[in-house]
This record gives sequence, structure tokens and C-alpha cells, in this order.
Amino acid sequence: IYFLIKDDKDSIISSLKNLGYYQSKVDVFVEELSNNKVNIDFKINIGSKAKIKKITFVGNKIFKDSKLKNIILSEEYKFWKFISGKKYLNQNIVDFDLRLLKNYYLNRGYYNVIINSSFAKLISSDEFELIYNIEANDIVFFNNIELKLPSDYDKQNFKKIFELFNSLKGKKYSINSIEKILNEIDKISITEQFQSVSSTVQENVDNGLINLTFNIEESDKFFVEKINIFGNNVTEETVIRNKLEIDEGDLFNELLLTKSINNIKSSNFFRSVKKEIISYDNNDKVINIYVEEKPTGEIAAGAGYGTDGSTIFFSISENNYLGKGIDLDTNLELSPQRVKGSFRTTNPNYKNTNNSLSFSVEADEIDQLSNFGYKSNKTGFSIGTRFEYFDDLFLSLSTSSYYETIETDSTASARQKKQEGDYLDSFINVDFFHDNRNQKFKTTEGYFSNYFVNLPVLSSNYSLTSGYNYKFYSELYENNVSTIGFSVKGAGSLTDKDIKLSERLYIPSNKLRGFVRGKVGPKDGDDYIGGNYFTSLNISSTLPQILSNLQTVDFLVFFDAANVWGVDYDSTIDDSNQIRSSFGLGVDWFTPIGPLNFSFAQDLSKHKNDKTESFRFNLGTTF
Repeated sequence: IYFLIKDDKDSIISSLKNLGYYQSKVDVFVEELSNNKVNIDFKINIGSKAKIKKITFVGNKIFKDSKLKNIILSEEYKFWKFISGKKYLNQNIVDFDLRLLKNYYLNRGYYNVIINSSFAKLISSDEFELIYNIEANDIVFFNNIELKLPSDYDKQNFKKIFELFNSLKGKKYSINSIEKILNEIDKISITEQFQSVSSTVQENVDNGLINLTFNIEESDKFFVEKINIFGNNVTEETVIRNKLEIDEGDLFNELLLTKSINNIKSSNFFRSVKKEIISYDNNDKVINIYVEEKPTGEIAAGAGYGTDGSTIFFSISENNYLGKGIDLDTNLELSPQRVKGSFRTTNPNYKNTNNSLSFSVEADEIDQLSNFGYKSNKTGFSIGTRFEYFDDLFLSLSTSSYYETIETDSTASARQKKQEGDYLDSFINVDFFHDNRNQKFKTTEGYFSNYFVNLPVLSSNYSLTSGYNYKFYSELYENNVSTIGFSVKGAGSLTDKDIKLSERLYIPSNKLRGFVRGKVGPKDGDDYIGGNYFTSLNISSTLPQILSNLQTVDFLVFFDAANVWGVDYDSTIDDSNQIRSSFGLGVDWFTPIGPLNFSFAQDLSKHKNDKTESFRFNLGTTF
């Protein structure tokens, strides 16, 4: 019995460490009774939670600490971080950090990256230094990529794969590119002709080049007799089964089983997902899937301060509500002139259609009574769906309705007083998003293209808003990321009426540095009223060679050009149709408080009404 007690004791200590209690003590007291019975008492002193005092990256890590800290989940302990649980040492989070780091390096071409170890060094009684040892090694590039097929297979069925091979040759190795290849093979394997195929990959690295050979082979035809799922105490079984590409009664297909396991992992509901395949005398297969659930909710709070003012935000999210796989998200943002809040729920696979269905409620109040004599209060809701229309092209369709109240005082302009009142507007919204980026977070190559239009259905002035955004990413040299972005947006009434105050357009501050936010464009008296049209061009390039030994500071150069123009309600007002432009230096500094970014900018061209600024900064942190 004593070896069982020892196993239980070790299990309790291990569980406590996973929760961050590294100083816990477990004592076991055994009282022997008559009739071969015993009383077992576990006395547990959990102690205080182990805090992460410092996070350090050592070895030939290539990238700066500030960039790597943005990739991992663990964060350093600060006294004001009273909500975040990521400041405590947690082995499960550390293991996840290792996977995040490895995937990041693999996507940047470091095929031979080795993360030797991660360990915690005790600094004081309850404070640790978390150390990651990284050896990036050399960058590897795609060379020859081959696809070997059975002799009776028609290569035309694999045309897309061969095109993908040609586009990858000479580019940096990326696991996302490998995933694209496997996805194309998966699509072919779904067709009836290739239901019983298996795929293997041979890799050969020589002088910084990787040669890949994908072998497609026909396998013996077996059927899936049963699929069992174990370990889902919270998550409903139907949620997991909806992720499966293979079902009971289907021909067994190893490719589709692997994709099914990856689908379950990508849901982010589980700490681990494992599979077991059992063969019986008739060679049919029983598939056992074992999952280990993890917490799926998060509470976050933060604050920011800069030349544009201060902001406080608070959010609560849950991505597996009641085990049904439903996303819930609520957030609140406060600033001196604005209060904005929203609640959103999303079912990512509504009725097994692979289409998401979302519903949101939002409220937005802008108080400019003391500055410009008006105040607007807008509340409403929207319902919509999103799905992949073609490869990497996503289509969103939604409808939204808003009730808005605009009030003014004696200091408001005549035009603002004219718009005082209540408004009810309903829209149909269409959004196309083509995503060809190599990764969604910390993108280094590729592009995205986005077109959207909001069509009025029921409205007092029938304002139509549409726009287009494009951004291209490229790595001109090692560790450099250069971007070119273009945006255009317009708002106008279909019935030749004036659009409302809240519908007028302003240049976003991150698209025109060197100018005061909201102080650019058409002006009615002392009030900057925005325009009916807006466009911008933004070019930037990071400078990794400048002060490369400073691990928490990154530099970039930028060029911004933008214009906002058009005054529909008064043709006598100068619509300020003129290109504004600036260039400058941006600095991102990962400070002990939080990320600080500031820019030094010099305007190159401007309108006489515009207000410029040569310095801007923003500081943010989370609690």
C-alpha cells in the first residue's frame, strides 16, 4: 500500500506544480486499524505561488528578447498585474511556450532550431528566473520538392500541388507552407478515387537546402468500426466529433485521421490530444481519441497612455462556453471622451456547416460637449456568418441595426445643431478578406487584401460606406520586415442627404504620423469635421542592425501619405483635398512596465488647417 501512497503523493505535488505552487509540501500520515484497515491523512501546505521574476533567452537566438517575449504566454511578475495568471510559473504554460517558440523559428526558416531546455532558476523564496536556451542554427531554403504517385494515378488531379511546389522553391522553409501542401493532399484524399491512400514525407537537408519527397501510396482497404472519445468531462462529444474528417463506417484513411487530430488540437480546448488505433481479426479499425481538457476562459485588463490621451480596457472571454464550443467575448473601453462596450458570441461551426454564426451587442458614447458642443450615443446589434468561399478567401455576411441619439448645446456649430435628434439605421454588410500571409501573428511575408461595403436598408439618410485595404510584407534581408499598405474609404448618402457626425471619416493616427490625431482635414469654424473620403499609403522597414545588442528595443523607418476630404453639407467649406505626408523613425521599447512605442516624424506636405506633431508616444500594460 505504501508504494501507492507514494504515487498519490507524487501526483499531488505534480498537480500543485502545474498550478504554480512549487514550494508546496505534502505529508502523509497512516494510521493502522483493525481488520486490515488504515486511515490515510494527507496534510498539504501549498505555500505561495511561484512568481516569474525574470524571463531570459540565451544562446544563438537571433531575435531580440522583446520579440520573443511577445510570442510566449508566460510573463514577468509585476505588482499591478493582479488579474493575469501568466505571471506565475506553470509547467503547462512553459511547455506551450516551447511549442510557440519552435513554431515561430520554423516559420522563419530555421529548420534545425533546437530549444535545448527551459528551466526555472530560484532567485528568492517564491521568485524564479525562467530561462529558455535556444540554438537557431542556419536558415534553410526549399529546394527540390517532389511528389511520387502510383503509376495509374493521373497527375492532372494533383496540378495544384505541383504549382505550389514551384512557387516554394528558393523560399525559406516554413511549416505553414508544409501544412498547405498537406491540406491539398487531404482534399484529394477526400475524393472517392483516393479514399484509401497514405502519405509519407522524406526530408534531406544539404548545404542549407531542403529537398522534400512526398510519397502517395495506396493502402489496404479497411473500415472504421468505431470511434471512441475519452477525457472530455466538459466538452460535449458532438463538438469533438464535428472536428473529425473521418467517421464510423468510412474507409480508414490515415491522412484524414491525422487531419482530424489536428482539427481537435486547433480548437484550443485541450491540453493534449492523443490517438490509438486498434485492429481486429477482420482488420477493421477502432480509433480511440484521448483528450485532456484545460481552462478556456480569460479575464484581462489594461491601460494605455500617450500623446493621444489615456485609455482603460477590461475584457472577459470564454471560447468553449458550457462545453458547446461557443465563443463568448465582452469588453469595455474607457477614455476621457469615449465609453465603448460590446458583447459577442460566435458559434464557429453552426449546425455542422463549417460556417460561423455570430451575434453581437454594442454601445458607444462620444462626449465632445466641452470641446465642440455635441454628444452622440449609439447602441445596436449585429448578426452574421463567415466562411471560406475559395482557398484563403473568406466571405462575411451580416446585418446590423443601430439607434443613435445626437445632442448639442449652445457652443455647437449650426451644422451640428441641425443634426440633433434620434436616428434608426439598418445595414447589410459584406466583407471579402483574401489572406495570403505566411502567419497571422508577426507576419514576415505575404499579403492580405480586404474589401467591405455597408449597404443601408432602413435609414434616415441612407449612408453607404465602403472601403479597401491591402498590405504586403517582405523580408528584404535577414530579420528585416518591410511593408507597403494602402487604404481607401468613402461614405456618402444614396439619397443626396448629409451623412451623420458619427459617419464622417478621419485619418487613423497610425496611418499618418507627424500629425495630431483628429486635427487633419476639413474644418468648420474651430471644429475638425472629418471628410467623406479617406485614403492612405504607408511604407515601413525595420532596422534590426541598429543597436542590435539592445534586447528590448527595435527600430523602424516609415513614410506615410494620406488625405481626407469632402464636405457634403456645405460647399462653401474648404474640403482640404490635399495629400499630407511625413517620414520618420519609430521605436518599440519593451519596458518593465509594458510596451512603449514612440515616433519622431517630420511632415513633408500639409494643408494650412492641419496641426502637426514631431513626437508621439504610447505606453500600455496589462493587469
